[in-house]
Amino acid sequence: MLLGLTLIIGILFFGAYFLRKLNGGRSFGNSGPLRIVGGLMISARERIVLVEVGDSWLVVGIVPGQIKTLHTLAKGELPASPGSDRPFSQWLKHLSERKNENL
Repeated sequence: MLLGLTLIIGILFFGAYFLRKLNGGRSFGNSGPLRIVGGLMISARERIVLVEVGDSWLVVGIVPGQIKTLHTLAKGELPASPGSDRPFSQWLKHLSERKNENL
């Protein structure tokens, strides 16, 4: 009986691990209003993420224990790939400079 219980628990853990790897760690069903467009790793524990909410984009800073909105902008186009002429980091810098000019 103990061997059977151990086997069932092992199968459950293996199934959860397999589903996580298969789905990339994201939850199933992307039916909500939020979508991650892109991101940039600042350090091992800090990130900047571009989140699409309806017809606008939010630039969000994520650190352990805190999430802050850094910038809000209208929905637009991103460069095709990180190896293109303007990677995400340069695009983000350009947007922040453009915002500072408008103030």
